Amino acid sequence: MELNGAVALVTGGGSGIGRAIAEALAGEGARVTVMGRREEPLREVADGIDGKWIVGDVGNEEDAIGAVRSVVSEHGRLDILVNNAGYGLFKPLVEMSLAELEGLYRTNVFGAFLMAREAAKQFIAQGSGELINIASTSSQRGSATRTAYGSSKFALRGMSECWRDELRRHNVRVMIVNPSEVMTEFAAKAGEERARSEKKLRPEEIADAIIGALKIDHRGFVPEFSVFATNPF
Repeated sequence: MELNGAVALVTGGGSGIGRAIAEALAGEGARVTVMGRREEPLREVADGIDGKWIVGDVGNEEDAIGAVRSVVSEHGRLDILVNNAGYGLFKPLVEMSLAELEGLYRTNVFGAFLMAREAAKQFIAQGSGELINIASTSSQRGSATRTAYGSSKFALRGMSECWRDELRRHNVRVMIVNPSEVMTEFAAKAGEERARSEKKLRPEEIADAIIGALKIDHRGFVPEFSVFATNPF
């Protein structure tokens, strides 16, 4: 697709992978709106890319509906939704509470669903659209302490496959992106300290891969891809 002039909405766009994606899209000439829960980082990102920002919680239905409506009202259309908002929680099964699991699913699964649903309404109406869902390599294989996070990304992959089959007839491309470990604050916030390494992935690698996938002529697309560090050891 032609990214110059395209209208994009990036959730979780105030930091990390979301910020890198927003900056990469803006660098290609897209008109980008970033969405997240905290105003200060969103404002900083938006100012840096001459874009817009929306404070909202993807897991709140009113916020999700309002965010998509706001972008469409501003630009008259929506071409790209990047479902990036999410967080991690790494705990043994026997130590996890139902409230913790429900809270994570509210953002990682239900939030992605709400944003995708609202974007899909606009995509169908205009006969085109790009839905990019940021999953994880944790969605491809279960592992200890990943009951909440891993299963949420398995769920996102499952929903994405259903949406892909449903929306292809409307010229909507649904892509799943599975990053491996990326050097952001994600792990620390999830309770796992990781040593920083120049060999591991940066958010920019994920953003570059997404830009490349989006630039493929619209008659074809990459349904799913993973991004690994070449030699992280």
